[in-house]
Amino acid sequence: MISIRNASPNDAGALLEIYAPYVLNTAITFEYDVSSLEEFADRIAHTLTKYPYIVAHEGGKILGYAYAGAFVGRKAYEHSAEVSIYVAEASHRQGIGRLLYTELEGRLKAAGILNLYACIAYPETEDEYLTRNSVEFHGHMGFKLAGHFHECGYKFGRWYSMVWMEKIIGNHEREGV
Repeated sequence: MISIRNASPNDAGALLEIYAPYVLNTAITFEYDVSSLEEFADRIAHTLTKYPYIVAHEGGKILGYAYAGAFVGRKAYEHSAEVSIYVAEASHRQGIGRLLYTELEGRLKAAGILNLYACIAYPETEDEYLTRNSVEFHGHMGFKLAGHFHECGYKFGRWYSMVWMEKIIGNHEREGV
C-alpha cells in the first residue's frame, strides 16, 4: 500500500536516486549537474522551514516526491506557491503523481495558499530528452497554461521552451488576508 509522509533531510539519498536520472538523461530539469548529498539535504531542510515536502513510499521504498516553494519570493505573493514533483522511473503511470499532488494541494490550501504554479520544460518538438507528458499530467490535475517562454533553456545541444501552468485552489477575498 502506498503511503504519503513528510520528507526529511535524511531522505536525501533516496530522493537523489530518483532525481539524478532526470538531471543526467532528460531536459525535464534544466540542471546540468546532480547535486551533492549534502546540498540536496540542505534543499529539503530549507523547503521544510515554510512549505510541505512529501514522499510517496511503499514498504519503506520511496517512489516519488513533491514539494512547494515560494513563488517569486515577495510578500505580495505569499498566497501563491510553486510546486514540483518527481516520480521514480519504475513507478510512472501508477497514480503516484496524482496521490502526491492531491496531498500537496490539500496541505497548501490548509496553509492559506490560493494559487499553485508549475514551471515545466516544454519541447516545441518532442525528442528523446523531453516530451509533453508533464504538461499533460498537470492538465489532468486541473492546471491551465499561464505562460510560454520560447527557447529559454539550453541542454543536450538544443533549445527548449518553458511553460508556466497555474491552478487556483482557493477564493481570493479582499478582506482578512
